[in-house]
Amino acid sequence: MHEISEQSCLNFIQNGQCFQAIIENSFEIKIEDYGFFICTAIHDGHQLREELKKKCLLDETERLYEEAPCTGEMICSMPITLIGLNSRYEYDLNRPLESCIYEEPWGKTVWKTPLSSREIKISQKKHALFYRILGALIKKIETIHGNCLIYDIHSYNHHRFEEEAPTFNIGTKQVQAKKWNKVVKHWGKSLAVIQLPNLETRSSINETYLGQGYLASFVKKYYKKTLILPTEIKKIYMDENSGEIYHLVINDLKIGLKEVILANALFFSKQAKPKTPKRRSQLLSSKIDPGLVNLDKKLFKLCRGIETLSYINPKNIVKEKKQFFLKNFNYTPEFTYRQLEINPFEFREKLYRLPEYNVTDISIQKMYRDVIDSFATKIDLLATIGTEKFLYNSLRYYGEPSVEDIDAAHFLLYAKEYEQDVVPTIDATEAKDRFILSLKEYDIDCKVVVTNKIIASAMVDNSKKTILINKSIRINEMELQALIHHELGVHMVTTMNSREQQLNVFKLGLPGNTYTQEGLAILSEYMTGNLSLQRLKTLALRVIAVKLMVDNYDFSHTFKTLVNDYNVKYNEAFKLTARVYRGGGFTKDFLYLRGLKDALKLTQVESLSNLYVGKTSFEYLKVINEMIERELVSCPKHLPMYLRKDVRPKENPILDYLLDSAI
Repeated sequence: MHEISEQSCLNFIQNGQCFQAIIENSFEIKIEDYGFFICTAIHDGHQLREELKKKCLLDETERLYEEAPCTGEMICSMPITLIGLNSRYEYDLNRPLESCIYEEPWGKTVWKTPLSSREIKISQKKHALFYRILGALIKKIETIHGNCLIYDIHSYNHHRFEEEAPTFNIGTKQVQAKKWNKVVKHWGKSLAVIQLPNLETRSSINETYLGQGYLASFVKKYYKKTLILPTEIKKIYMDENSGEIYHLVINDLKIGLKEVILANALFFSKQAKPKTPKRRSQLLSSKIDPGLVNLDKKLFKLCRGIETLSYINPKNIVKEKKQFFLKNFNYTPEFTYRQLEINPFEFREKLYRLPEYNVTDISIQKMYRDVIDSFATKIDLLATIGTEKFLYNSLRYYGEPSVEDIDAAHFLLYAKEYEQDVVPTIDATEAKDRFILSLKEYDIDCKVVVTNKIIASAMVDNSKKTILINKSIRINEMELQALIHHELGVHMVTTMNSREQQLNVFKLGLPGNTYTQEGLAILSEYMTGNLSLQRLKTLALRVIAVKLMVDNYDFSHTFKTLVNDYNVKYNEAFKLTARVYRGGGFTKDFLYLRGLKDALKLTQVESLSNLYVGKTSFEYLKVINEMIERELVSCPKHLPMYLRKDVRPKENPILDYLLDSAI
């Protein structure tokens, strides 16, 4: 971060320019958007001038004990922040100018010899500098919005108190109680719901600290249209004696504070009526973070082209199928696979060196961290194809069927057939032609290729923008329509939409994108009236096959179980079994039914349109919605047909009942 002068900073504020800088090595200021609220962490700083270090009697740990480390990090998602860089032992920004330099705070002597008048003046000049900048910023915000709100974040040592101290304490002695009582109470209630790992949270008002610091005095004296909320956080995020940081707690504090600050700021806006938008996402900046752009670029460069199925699909599937049938189903196919061109050790090392810490917004940062972790697991999966470790890594990456999944599968499998069999007359060539015709309707330009190198009836190769059709397929009209709405209407739609985004992460895929994509794809079949009971039973059989494989039954046993217990035809049984046993035990196939279940539940409470921006996940819909509202992500250009048109499929009460009962 570059350093600028006071005058440059004041000019930026006066002109309403957004910027981020260090001001004369005293504090850091970030203005991403001129909203109506400011977040400060004035005691976050730890540095001392070299000349003062030589005179200071306190070591690093002793100084850190009374400082408020990491409070600046906790507010980094907010659009306007002021974070102190200098230790409160150099000058305390929460004390008046004349008493901002300590002599014997908390019974400790700070200086070997008294500070000279020159040394004192330098520190006092830094103190005054901060308040000139803060004053100019508050004045600018009051001019724009009519009101201003300040979240003044501190931390405190709780071992000083005999009684159990609150997690969050709001000091209100300098707040106009009648005017701001509702906002203060809302702030307290909001803080109390923040969830932290293995910790109970409680908030209070004036229990441990009264909010009588100079920052609150300064605001009260000079800015009548501004509310300041001095808030102390109990040092549960660190060992206050040793200074050891508990990073998981800090991450949850960052997430929680982002949520409650935005919620309280919205509440404030309704009470104070500042001239500002009223939606949560509009309180955040629409300017894309340079740290995010840099991380996204490096992540994409490292991970692009890692398509699981391109490595998992056996190269010799046709040959091994012949062998299996020739040996009367008493043979374990010996599949061969494409070689992995990536050094997994080097790849993982590069993954965890990516600068995710430079992303300021905690929600987006967490999403990228999850993506990095997901690719680390994915490379473990690919590096163990054909070995005994593959199943373990597949379970890590995809999971395994739950009791609920198995019960739903059995329910569907025991449902009585009510549909008439339709003779499959459409071969791969005709299917290709029909896919090509449908491309025009979707306004999508991609290739459609017939191949004998895939197990599925059809699939999308994202990196090559190609729809692959199995050369051996023989399907009926409804099955063809289902394939089109599944592969083209969802998988290719999300591939094309991902190419419209400025962030490449939506091309790579978010964690959980497999079950989300497949759930949306089956949902598309259902919403267009092309989901049959037989199709549902096929999805249920995949769950059963995965369960048998996870329970250590061999290829032949699972194949014979599908044939003998579930009346599956030989070719279909082989395909189902091969899908599950490829690689050494591929558990992905149980996710189709679970994905449909979650897609159906979610579509009943909110729109799923934003999930089509790329290879997304149900888990991150809230973050994606926020990013779209902030214009960091573009709305999906292409949508599945059931969302583009007023599609009213033929009523099918039996299928509706089965889905309601099973899911």
